[in-house]
Amino acid sequence: MNPVLRAAVFSDTHTSVSLMLEAVRSYHPDVILHLGDHERDTAILSTEFPDIPVHVVCGNCDSGSSAPLTKVVTLGPVKVFLCHGHSYNVSWGDVSRLVYAAQEQGCRLALYGHTHIADRQEIGGVQVLNPGTAGKGIHLSWAKVEVYENGAFTCEIVEKPLI
Repeated sequence: MNPVLRAAVFSDTHTSVSLMLEAVRSYHPDVILHLGDHERDTAILSTEFPDIPVHVVCGNCDSGSSAPLTKVVTLGPVKVFLCHGHSYNVSWGDVSRLVYAAQEQGCRLALYGHTHIADRQEIGGVQVLNPGTAGKGIHLSWAKVEVYENGAFTCEIVEKPLI
């Protein structure tokens, strides 16, 4: 079964956009999600790929941003909660507040960044995904989310090979 929607998920680009551009060129997503910390980096995506919708949220390094702290988007039949994570104290390794916020919004998928560490887990019926950092760090990564017509979805963390 082929997915009805493919999303590329990025976070913490911190002005380094090469991995985002490379990922979008090779993956050809239907939508791009950026989870903050230099959400302004997505302007280059909108210019380079004007036909792909881009959804962004504000991170703790996005001072002066007009992007919201949280956002709920619908990817086919799946509601998705987007945030950077800093306002949910995810840096302490506890994502329970984030899961609760996603559950309150009726979301089955919660996406966050902030920690620069890729992670995927299921808690309380919510798939929680951190794509890691696509910009600065030793281990760069991003994530693919593929949604199917029956409401099923898959999440995959894609690590950039160390050179």
